[in-house]
Amino acid sequence: MSMNQSKAFRIVCACFVVVFLFASIFPFLWILITSFKPEVEIHGNGAYNIIANNPTLENYITVIFDKHILTAVKNSFITAATTTIYVVIVASMSAFIIARFRFKGKSLLMGLILSISMFPQMIVIGPIFNMFYDLGWLNTYNISLAYCTITLPSAVWIMVTHFKQVPLSLEEAAKIDGCNYWGILWKIIFPIAAPGVFATAIITFIAAWNEYLLSCTLNIAESMQSVPVRISYLRDEYTIFWGQITAAAIVVIIPTLIMVLVFQKQIVAGISHGAVKE
Repeated sequence: MSMNQSKAFRIVCACFVVVFLFASIFPFLWILITSFKPEVEIHGNGAYNIIANNPTLENYITVIFDKHILTAVKNSFITAATTTIYVVIVASMSAFIIARFRFKGKSLLMGLILSISMFPQMIVIGPIFNMFYDLGWLNTYNISLAYCTITLPSAVWIMVTHFKQVPLSLEEAAKIDGCNYWGILWKIIFPIAAPGVFATAIITFIAAWNEYLLSCTLNIAESMQSVPVRISYLRDEYTIFWGQITAAAIVVIIPTLIMVLVFQKQIVAGISHGAVKE
């Protein structure tokens, strides 16, 4: 390839990357722009204006003080954090047994775990609702247990991959020093596989944060609604309040965006760790 061809190739690649990034970022930019528009401009002649003719904070004031979106943010954070802690602990112990112990049916067990994660939620939502109703757990933070049904299988699969990357020599050295399996898990394997554990925790948190079907079925009281459910109620019989929806979306994005930006190095390290077999 000549120098001119190489330069042309780099220019084409750069243009492709710029177009791809713009296409990825544009929806979020448009949500931000729309959140400052009054409802009449969203549907009127100024619908496609980048800058609103009469910019306003009314949408933010409405969703924060009248629609109580911050209460929904609090509910989502509590349930997502509880789900993440529970899933990381249970998945760590399960992944350790699968990755380090030899027993019959291990492949079948892994396939069963994967198949559970493929179940449509509409199949399990009925039994889960009946169980929560009988136990009196509707409209409570116990919904975190239901969230685990959709996040635990994938967490186990991810952590098994990362635990297998920890050298057996470290485990054998710990056994010689008198460390039991419990100590090996939490003092040896868990710290070394921390990038993978961290990535699993972030993925679990985001999945629980965005969960809609279970939340709108089990927690229907306004004081216990999660963020996705609360946003879906920003409408009346004939109108969808797009200004309020976009404002609520910006408010909701901020916590997860900050978390991803702060821990982006750990997330990338966790995703890439274990990708190459050593």
